[in-house]
Amino acid sequence: MKNIPIGQYMVNEGVITEEQLQAVLDKKKEENVSGKYFGDYVIEMGFVTDVQFGQILAKKLNVPFVDLSDPETVINIDAVKKIPEQLAKKHTIIAIKITGKRLTVATHDPVNFYIFEDIKVTTGMDVVPVLATKAAITKQIGKCYSASNTSSLIDSVENQFTDDDAFGIDEESAERIDSAPIVKLATTIVENSFRADATDIHIEPFKTHTRIRIRVNGDLIELMNISNVVHNSLVTRLKIISGMNIAEKRVPQDGRFTQVVDGTTIDVRVSNLPTVNGEKVVIRILATGDVGVRKITDLGMTAYNYERFATGSGKTTTLYAALGEIAKPNVNVITVEDPVEKNIEGINQCQVNAKAGMTFAAALRSILRQDPDIVMIGEMRDQETAEIAIRAAITGHMVLSTLHTNDAPSTITRLVDMGVAPYMVATSLIGIVAQRLVKKICKECRTPRMSTDEEDKLMGINEHITIYDACGCPKCNNTGYSGRTAIHEILLCTPEMSALIAAGGKVDEITKLCREQGTKMLRDNVSDLVQEGNTTMDELVRVTYAV
Repeated sequence: MKNIPIGQYMVNEGVITEEQLQAVLDKKKEENVSGKYFGDYVIEMGFVTDVQFGQILAKKLNVPFVDLSDPETVINIDAVKKIPEQLAKKHTIIAIKITGKRLTVATHDPVNFYIFEDIKVTTGMDVVPVLATKAAITKQIGKCYSASNTSSLIDSVENQFTDDDAFGIDEESAERIDSAPIVKLATTIVENSFRADATDIHIEPFKTHTRIRIRVNGDLIELMNISNVVHNSLVTRLKIISGMNIAEKRVPQDGRFTQVVDGTTIDVRVSNLPTVNGEKVVIRILATGDVGVRKITDLGMTAYNYERFATGSGKTTTLYAALGEIAKPNVNVITVEDPVEKNIEGINQCQVNAKAGMTFAAALRSILRQDPDIVMIGEMRDQETAEIAIRAAITGHMVLSTLHTNDAPSTITRLVDMGVAPYMVATSLIGIVAQRLVKKICKECRTPRMSTDEEDKLMGINEHITIYDACGCPKCNNTGYSGRTAIHEILLCTPEMSALIAAGGKVDEITKLCREQGTKMLRDNVSDLVQEGNTTMDELVRVTYAV
C-alpha cells in the first residue's frame, strides 16, 4: 500500500475518483513540465486543496502533518532562528519547535534526507521532519524572518532624506523614488501586511511622522511609524506602480498593481486622498487566482444554513463563492462590478465606468442582450438598477446581487422603498442571505467564566454556562482575537412568504414568518459561537445590536 503511486493511493482512500486520476495523469503527460509533480496538478485542477493533499501524503509516508496556515499552530521563534534564512529559503523549510537537542522542521519533501543532513551540520541538532504545504512554509519563512529586517530597512531609508524633503520632491529626491531602499520599503509594507493577514493598509501623514496601520480581523493595529521626511517619496512610489498621476496632489485618485508575496500573487488596490498633512493612502489587499475562489462552506456557513443556501461584511466573498459553485461550462455567467475584485476563470466580468457612461444600469441592459443564464450585480444602488435586476429575474435569469441592510427581512422593505413594486419582489425573489463578520476569540489566551442572567437572556438559554472573555497575548497581537468567521440568516421565499411580501408585509411580520419557517437569525448564530467558546459576548452585542 505504501509503495503504490500517490495518485492510486488517493483513489484507494476515496479522496479522488479513477476518472479524476486519469484526468490528472493525462494533463501531466500532455504538459510534460520538468519539476512539476502529480501533487501540483491535482491541486491546480481543483480536485483537492493543498492542505488536503498534504494530509493524504503525510498519511501515506507516515509523517505528521502540520497546517501552518492555521492560526492556532504555534511556531517557536527561537527554533526558527536556528536555521539561517538563506538555508530556509534554499530548501523551503522552517523550524517550528525545539525539544532538547531535537529540532522539529516543517518541509514539503520529508523523504529528502540531504536536506536534513544540511540542517544537522548547520545547527548541530537532530532533525524531526513534519510535512506542511509548500505555500504555507514559504509564507511563514517570509513572516518569521522579515521582522528583524524591517527596522534596519526603515533606518536606511530615513538616512537618505533630510527635513527639506518633507516639503516637496526636488530633482535629487525624485531620483531616490526609484532607489533600492524606498522601493524595498514599499514592497516590505505590502509583504508584512499580507503575512499578517491584513485586508487594508493605511498610510497616514502627520506633522512629525507617518503612521502605518493595518486592518486585521476588522481592527486597525499599528504596523510601523516612519519619519515624515520619507512620506512624499513613499506615496510617489506607490502612485507610480499603481498607475496614478504623480503630479496631481489636489484630488483623490485610484489605482492598482499586483505583487508576488511568498509565491502568492496578490492584487493590490490603491486609493489616494489629499489631507492637510499630505496625501493619505489606503491599500486594499486582494488575493488573486493563486489563492482561488473559496467554497461557501469555507466561509463559516453552518451545515444547517448551507442546506438553506441554494442560490457585506464579506458579502462579495460569499457572492464569488456562490458563483464558483453554480458557474458550470454549460452556462453563460456575466457580472457587472465596481470594481472587479477577483478574476474568475470562465466568467465574463464587466467593470463599471461612470465617466464613460458604463453605469450599473447601462451595463445591465447590455448584459441582458448577451444571452446570459446567470447575472451577478455587484451592488443594487438605485431604483433603476434594482428594477432591471428584478425584471431580469422574472424573465428567467438567475440574478445574484448585494444590498446594504441590517438583516434579511429588512432587505424586502428596502427594495420596496427603492421603488420596486411588492408584487415584483414577491415574484422574482428566491432567497436572501444576511451576513455579518464575527471576530474569533484567541484560543491561546481566552479566559473562562460563567455567564450572567442577562447574558443567558441574550443567548436565548435558560441556564448558566461557561463562556470566554478576550484577553490578549503576543500570538493575537494583544487583541484577544484571531481570525474572523461569518454568521448568516437565510430567508427562503416560500409561497407563504411570497404572499406576505405581495400583500405589503412589514419587517416584524416577515421576521415572525422567517422564524416559523426555520430561519436561524443572526443572533441565534452568534449565540451558538459564544456557547461553543469561539467568540465573546462583546462580539454578540457588537454585531447584533440592531437585530
